[in-house]
Amino acid sequence: PVIAVNGVNLYYELHGLEDRPVLVLNNGIIMNAASSWVFQTRALSAHYRVLQYDCRGQGQSDHPDEPYSMAQHADDLAALLDALEIDRAHIAGISYGGEVAQAFALAYPNKTISLILADTVSEVGPELQVVIQSWVDALKTNDPLAFFHATVPWNFSLEFIENNAALLEDAKQRYGQLDFPAVIRLCEAFFEVDFTERLGEICLLYTSDAADEEDSV
Repeated sequence: PVIAVNGVNLYYELHGLEDRPVLVLNNGIIMNAASSWVFQTRALSAHYRVLQYDCRGQGQSDHPDEPYSMAQHADDLAALLDALEIDRAHIAGISYGGEVAQAFALAYPNKTISLILADTVSEVGPELQVVIQSWVDALKTNDPLAFFHATVPWNFSLEFIENNAALLEDAKQRYGQLDFPAVIRLCEAFFEVDFTERLGEICLLYTSDAADEEDSV
């Protein structure tokens, strides 16, 4: 299904029993909700009400032709939770989704139960600037194979590349289905990530919440 928030339609999926705590899964930059979490959904939905979705510019959500930002992604997720009548959730994210998760936790602490981050960063230094700029340069050629070759060494280990030739061959086909201009806009939002000096706010937030819960027991 899709739901309209902040002027865009966001694709989402809900898995698991309605009475379980909600766990939000935020995608990597070229991932999507429909396929990214197939190996995790069954296990996680046994314990949580799992919300998977595509942020603007990804997958089956709208890809507006305008700049994106982490703050905007956070606002979209907050609006999506409100539309689904979800007050608070565990917020997880991998890579780009981890940066969205950080932005969300900082902007919406009252909606955040916990923060689970994987393979992500809190700031973009010179090395990552160069890496992502090489992705943008490949995207601007409009050649899926060039983008595939630019990204694979950064997304997979040498051992994985050596042992999963069939999977990577299949991935080449999926790269051809990407909306390259939208991915460029996502990359440009990534360039602006700079949360490191604010990470302490998240730690203080959860310490305060835990203390409040102990006082109420």
